[in-house]
Amino acid sequence: MYHTWMRYFTPSPLHHRLGLVCLGVGLQYGALPTVGPRTLDHHVAVVIGAGSGWSEAPDGRRTRITGPTLIWLTPGVPHHYAADPDTGWDEAFVDFTGPATATYTELGYIEPDRPVVPLSDAAGPRAAIGRIARAARRGNPLLEVETGAAVHELLVALRRARADTNAEGDPVLQALARDAFQPLSVAEHASRHGMTPAELRTAVRRGAGCSPKDYLLGIRLGRAKELLAATELPVAAVARRVGYDDPAYFSRLFTRRVGIAPVRFREQQGRAVPGGWSNQIPDPDHPPTIGSFGAPPAT
Repeated sequence: MYHTWMRYFTPSPLHHRLGLVCLGVGLQYGALPTVGPRTLDHHVAVVIGAGSGWSEAPDGRRTRITGPTLIWLTPGVPHHYAADPDTGWDEAFVDFTGPATATYTELGYIEPDRPVVPLSDAAGPRAAIGRIARAARRGNPLLEVETGAAVHELLVALRRARADTNAEGDPVLQALARDAFQPLSVAEHASRHGMTPAELRTAVRRGAGCSPKDYLLGIRLGRAKELLAATELPVAAVARRVGYDDPAYFSRLFTRRVGIAPVRFREQQGRAVPGGWSNQIPDPDHPPTIGSFGAPPAT
């Protein structure tokens, strides 16, 4: 005995240009029928919330599955899996495709070489899938865009829910972020962590999907933008605050990555309006909420 609910969609070519589109969603539980062997032409995320079963690789090796677990089905790769016939399992699945899947794979959010991924908690992914299910009501004029946006959210939730991910974040990435504004080379950062540069690159690639240099650069340029937009500090002072002793090099780097020079960015985004009463830039680690702004100080 099992229960199942599913919907399938056919997004238009225009919707495919959004990067990700949802092709289907399903919620089911119980002693479900065996799936496969079969091969698909798109991705599927199968989230096992509870229960147990097995998944078989193309070479015939079987992996025991106990929820919460994610099963990745990737295009062109045969798959075969089933719940235990006596106990069954609680399953939710999302079919999706689009050009952004290549980028998500490169960033490590989709793992073709790791088809079975233990999860620490299925609540986050199930919440994203629930939003897809609610958007799937018939006659919803926002169906394709709403479900596509939820697929992006699902991929983030699955990445965060991996059992090998620290709930507080990757300690290596946290340390890099803390020291990002110091004028240190990648080799010096690695030495601080007792790692070789190659080991640091592997750790950052696994945790953030990019190189240490790009990870640090993103943090530095984000802070530089905040300082340019919210203060009247000279560009040279901004450069020093984010770890660059050479303002000319900082300006070239900023221009190359952002697309406009620092002074031009300030002209476009400057918010240092005379008469404002805020006297500091919010701490990026503790952003204010609307209610926390309160009223302006008494005059």
